[in-house]
Amino acid sequence: MGQKNKENIHKKVDRGDLQQNLSEKFVWAIAYGSCIGWGSFILPGDWIKQSGSISAAIGITIGALLMIIIAVSYGALVEHFPVSGGAFAFSYLSFGRYVSFFSSWFLTFGYICVVALNATAFSLLLKFMMPSVLEHGKLYTIAGWDVYLTEIIIATVLLLVFMLITIRGAHVSGSLQYYFCVAMVIVVLLMFFGSFFGKDFSFSNLQPLTAKHEGWFTSIIMIVAVAPWAYVGFDNIPQTAEEFSFSPNKTFKLIVYSLLAAAGTYVLMILYTAWLGKSGSSLNGNLWVTGAVTKQAFGYVGLSVLAIAIIMGIFTGLNGFLMSASRLLFSMGRSGIMPRVFSKLHPVYKTPYVAIIFLVALTLIAPWLGRTALTWIVDMSSTGVSVAYLITCLSAAKLFSYNKASNTYAPVYKTFAIIGSVFAAIFLGLLLIPGSPAALSMPSYIALAGWLILGLIFFIVRYPKLKRINKDELSRLILDTSQAKVESMIDEPDSDKEASTKQSEIK
Repeated sequence: MGQKNKENIHKKVDRGDLQQNLSEKFVWAIAYGSCIGWGSFILPGDWIKQSGSISAAIGITIGALLMIIIAVSYGALVEHFPVSGGAFAFSYLSFGRYVSFFSSWFLTFGYICVVALNATAFSLLLKFMMPSVLEHGKLYTIAGWDVYLTEIIIATVLLLVFMLITIRGAHVSGSLQYYFCVAMVIVVLLMFFGSFFGKDFSFSNLQPLTAKHEGWFTSIIMIVAVAPWAYVGFDNIPQTAEEFSFSPNKTFKLIVYSLLAAAGTYVLMILYTAWLGKSGSSLNGNLWVTGAVTKQAFGYVGLSVLAIAIIMGIFTGLNGFLMSASRLLFSMGRSGIMPRVFSKLHPVYKTPYVAIIFLVALTLIAPWLGRTALTWIVDMSSTGVSVAYLITCLSAAKLFSYNKASNTYAPVYKTFAIIGSVFAAIFLGLLLIPGSPAALSMPSYIALAGWLILGLIFFIVRYPKLKRINKDELSRLILDTSQAKVESMIDEPDSDKEASTKQSEIK
């Protein structure tokens, strides 16, 4: 009976069903647009207040360079295993089904939170632009945030629209993402070069260059610490690896291009915000500094142009993360680690529509929570992303070898994987160690504990099924290769060497 079940599973799951129609420019756009989101237009003022203008620009640039080091492991692993699932597949490769379950549990939630935050950010932007129109139908207040029925309706409609777009297929999502990114880049460049003609433009407005009480080192480190959150999105590329229409060995190049473009966008917006602020006065008493200096310099016309950039950023974040989260859930469902219903593909569009609908159903809860409560959950989700970075780098460190006789001899990849593991561990420590510059707030710790407990409950329920799944079957479903081949890649040939040495000594 067990053998029949295995055969049936192999018949039902066709690994080739996902269409390979994502071009290089579409994949780059998925990563770049996901990295930027709305953050580069909302957060520069907060970073300038915290660290000073130049320290913030240096910190966000260093953060991108550190993420590139971590990204080496992603590029190397995709080259060997171009499958959907990203960190889920990589964690299974080196650490097995149980570690991959928990790392993916947190990563999925991290992606869902980013989708939810982008949807509510759209309502927030419209509220800022047209407060009298949207502040109707107040329902209740959560953590000091008033929740309005109009905001809930707008966020809900937006999520449903992107659900339909994602179901239509990777090509549709990818092409839309590309055009959103092109529009966003054009607007950012127009605003940056236009800022030189703003009425309050002055290089002296960049003062203070760094936080006076903190000093250069601490000021820069405070911004570097947010890199895992600021650049989350480059890891969306491995999630769609099965849908590439090009060679997977181009993955690392695309990740680097997306991270450099994201870093450039962040830096341009930091400088734009800083030198348009009249002697730093715009930093006082404004929740959205970039919006305040834009309105001050260019009036409502400038603010409308900025709004276009933010809307494009929100759309790219929604589109990119909903697409990657659904591929992650699809890969987990296909393997049986999650319920197999998530591996069901749309009969026409060949997309994991059940996974997409399920994810959107979860995010539809977000608009009802209020912005403050949602921010606590999103801060916690950064932990899940950092765990994925660490597990991926450790997987690469375990797979690649310094041994010339090994099947995976790659000293450069091995070295970068070890260094990347150290950086990822530091990022995780900055989030979890109380008192660090990026330490989670108490509500975020509570949310993290709640999600962990929920994961443990789900794991206990799924454990009997997880335990029964054949190892070779898992490897074929997750990695598209046999367990014997995986073991031959990972196992160091030390024992063979010793045997041959002994043989020669006998002779």
